[in-house]
Amino acid sequence: MERRGEGGPPAGAGARREQITLQFLIEAVLLGLFGGPAGAAPGVVAVLGYAAVQEWPAIVPPAWIVARPAVSVLAGTVAGLYPALRAGRMSPTGALRSA
Repeated sequence: MERRGEGGPPAGAGARREQITLQFLIEAVLLGLFGGPAGAAPGVVAVLGYAAVQEWPAIVPPAWIVARPAVSVLAGTVAGLYPALRAGRMSPTGALRSA
């Protein structure tokens, strides 16, 4: 929500509402795509390390490895959808004024 002022310069340069909305939405999806696995990787390493120290069998279900990027992309999309739509609806002067 704090980034809605960033829609002003592209709108002032002639970008359409759909383009601004798409830009914000793509950024949210990419953050979910790369941020989810980057955040989960240390967790997996910690689980494997702790299991090794305790001499336990470490099992990370393959379904979790596949689902992790999908869930993080979904979360990023849902979290970014409203701000993206709102940024696309703002007038260029209103977006610059709120920045």
